[in-house]
Amino acid sequence: MIALSRRDRTLAVALSLLAGFVDAIGFVLTGGFFVSFMSGNSTRLGAALAAGERAALLAGLLIAMFVAGVVLGALVGRWAGVGKRPAILALTGALLALAALLGDLGAPYVAVALVALAMGAENIFFEEAGEVRLGLTYMTGRLVKIGQAIAAALTGGARWGWVPHLLLWLGLLGGATLGTLAHHWLGSDALWLAALWTLALLALKLVLPDAEA
Repeated sequence: MIALSRRDRTLAVALSLLAGFVDAIGFVLTGGFFVSFMSGNSTRLGAALAAGERAALLAGLLIAMFVAGVVLGALVGRWAGVGKRPAILALTGALLALAALLGDLGAPYVAVALVALAMGAENIFFEEAGEVRLGLTYMTGRLVKIGQAIAAALTGGARWGWVPHLLLWLGLLGGATLGTLAHHWLGSDALWLAALWTLALLALKLVLPDAEA
């Protein structure tokens, strides 16, 4: 986050908000599983395997779909070349719209699997030279960065170096709060809001391109 431009920091927070938003919806729809937080699903998978529970199937499916999304996003990004970031946003928005449609058609678990696919793809947005510079859907490492930056500030380092990391975490937190409220009001139709949010970010990216587009 520290090395990113102001515009990219804003995009990162907006995409983190999206991840929190759909993660909360997926959590409610599945009764405690995640579409963007695969560490949580990995713990659920291990516990379900130990107990011999069928929940292991859902946890495993979501993890597999997330990884498949990363693969798909990376392939689309390579195909798009310098247009990688708009392409990733278009892919993520299309998958979320399809997930919302399937939710309307009475297939919530297929919809949730597609959202996990979309979240895997979203993480390719900040990929450079084959490496993801910034994870957008998981925050444990970001909390570690906050702690490190606070320690640096207390020992003579940058006084506000922890703020960009905090903003990314707050994006996820705010998105999860909004996603829970949206699901309460709209049910699975809340996924349409996620798709529209992504497509709005795509429109802004196309209208305001930058050198790293």
